[in-house]
Amino acid sequence: MVTVPPYMPERLVNREAEVQTLRRLARSGYHLALLSGRRRVGKTFLLTHTWTEEPLFFFTASRTTPEINRRQLIEDLAAWSGEALHPEDYPTWRTVFRLLLDVGRPDPLVVVLDEFQYLGDDAGGALEVASELNAVWERHQSDRPFLLVLSGSAVGTMEALAAGGGPLYGRFDWQHRLQPFGYWHAAEMTPFKDLRDRALTYGIFGGTPRYLAALDGTAPLAQHVMRLMLDPSGAVRLLIETALEQEEGLRDISKYRAILHAVASGCTERNDIATRTGLRNDRALRDKLERLTTLGYIETRRNIDARPNEPVRYGIADAAFRFYQRFVEPNRSMLEQYPAEEVWTSSVAPHLDAYMGHEFERIVAQAYPRLRAACDLPMVAEWGRWEGTDRHRQSLEIDIVARLAEGGMLTGAIKWNRSPVPAAVHREHMEMLKRAAEAGRKWAHQALEPDAPLLYVAAGGFSEAFLEAASASGHPVTTWTLEDLYAA
Repeated sequence: MVTVPPYMPERLVNREAEVQTLRRLARSGYHLALLSGRRRVGKTFLLTHTWTEEPLFFFTASRTTPEINRRQLIEDLAAWSGEALHPEDYPTWRTVFRLLLDVGRPDPLVVVLDEFQYLGDDAGGALEVASELNAVWERHQSDRPFLLVLSGSAVGTMEALAAGGGPLYGRFDWQHRLQPFGYWHAAEMTPFKDLRDRALTYGIFGGTPRYLAALDGTAPLAQHVMRLMLDPSGAVRLLIETALEQEEGLRDISKYRAILHAVASGCTERNDIATRTGLRNDRALRDKLERLTTLGYIETRRNIDARPNEPVRYGIADAAFRFYQRFVEPNRSMLEQYPAEEVWTSSVAPHLDAYMGHEFERIVAQAYPRLRAACDLPMVAEWGRWEGTDRHRQSLEIDIVARLAEGGMLTGAIKWNRSPVPAAVHREHMEMLKRAAEAGRKWAHQALEPDAPLLYVAAGGFSEAFLEAASASGHPVTTWTLEDLYAA
């Protein structure tokens, strides 16, 4: 049994838009809503903390048989309503749904069927149950305020209910996939005041509310990482290690694990993934990659000027999984033999700043739309980084390559530094742009135009020499530090 301190923040974090919509639907008529999202992202907490005035009947289906769930739902409804209801009087899901829609109730009423996918034996069974709901729903339109919310963590199964050809296609007044927090709202669940620790926390634990809820602030960040992530019985580590087993409909879990490990090890293209895992580079592998992408475990990446026929590159999408694959999985044997503190000191802490380089780039990508207006910066149509070679086949990596909505390019560099960055960082960036332009990259020519903006982000700040060199370039220059990224 995996245990973790309960997710019990004092208030909802970053769910204002969802709360506003759900409350409006509950008060404005006869509505059906769908909420999906990965496990531990906070769906249940949201749905149990949204309505403060409207009566709420909340039922969570369990991973058992549909028959047991059907009987339990009737018994829970009887206890909630005070009516004498008997499961044997409602032998089918159609009769159950009729009861839910007709039961004597106050107005308005909210009914939540959480983990809806478990009402069926499998994904096909869930579609059959939804079909029964549809048959009842379309015949029970009413002017009385009533909101029925279907929620579940089997993302593919839940979203198939509303997809074209799905049994409830066109029925939902609101459909939403709940996402993990970005860096800014993750900080609201972070007990650390130091900004560097806040950024590190996001780079290590990501934005999954349940992972962040395990941080109690009673010790330094390093102690939390050792206890929750490195220790073989660490609560967050166990949640990560059992995540794939918890996903509905996944078969051959070992193959999915192998794919994640290969991607984390640097196999970013499908052929490389097949070679590393020993799997065939066929439709089955493509299906598994698509499934992991849909579930939010991996993501696809392309250079901003990639041609349609260029291979898609894959990466681990979740920060906690990236940290696990980078530091826990390779050190599994040592963590079984030695204290987590020793492994932290020898194999994690010395490499953590290098690891945070790419994590900090992700934070900056999230920060730009939040800070853009206040900094009078242009809107971005496409944000990315660029990796490739110059005309001499020498490697090039540019941290920020963004296509602007009104034309032109914004580029820049991002540094997870401790000391103020020197002027060389600016010079190296401009030199890489010139080399990319010489290699025929159109976007690089645009980035070298005198009015093309530059964005530099440095966790540890900038030296006076850097600021002078950047200013002398003639380009519009913006510089951000951690203080800027976390400014209210």
